[in-house]
Amino acid sequence: MFMLVVLLSLQLRSQAQVDKLEIGNILDSWHSAAGSADFDAYFNLMTSDAVFIGTDASENWQIEEFKAYAKPHFEKGKAWNFKAVERQVYVNDEGDYAWFDELLNTQMKLCRGSGVLRKESGEWKIAHYVLSLVIPNENVSEVVLIKQEKDDRIIKDLIKQ
Repeated sequence: MFMLVVLLSLQLRSQAQVDKLEIGNILDSWHSAAGSADFDAYFNLMTSDAVFIGTDASENWQIEEFKAYAKPHFEKGKAWNFKAVERQVYVNDEGDYAWFDELLNTQMKLCRGSGVLRKESGEWKIAHYVLSLVIPNENVSEVVLIKQEKDDRIIKDLIKQ
């Protein structure tokens, strides 16, 4: 019995490693599809109910809204170009959900991406993605001053709702 538990544990661990490699490849392909403005390849790697959260407070898009935003960028032949320079991937015990965080080299310099993937019909798909600007701690006060007025308006409007 003990040996069976050990073998099962090793098998689950090796499947998680395979999943992590596959997820890394999917995320790299997703970023690459944006860099080459391949709309179909990019959105085929996302779930039909995916959410994309961008760097602006207004950018909290359901998949169809995100497609509408992205389409003109992709049609110009130039979307965005992100390349992961560091990434951590985690897979749940059941092997049907994964989450990750990554540091990205982008046209905005360093950014952080994080998200969730869900396995659908045996394939990993991006279900939720959050893009954030990376701000060095020593510059936070300066950035807060720059965005304070706009943030105050947004907070006021949201509280009214």
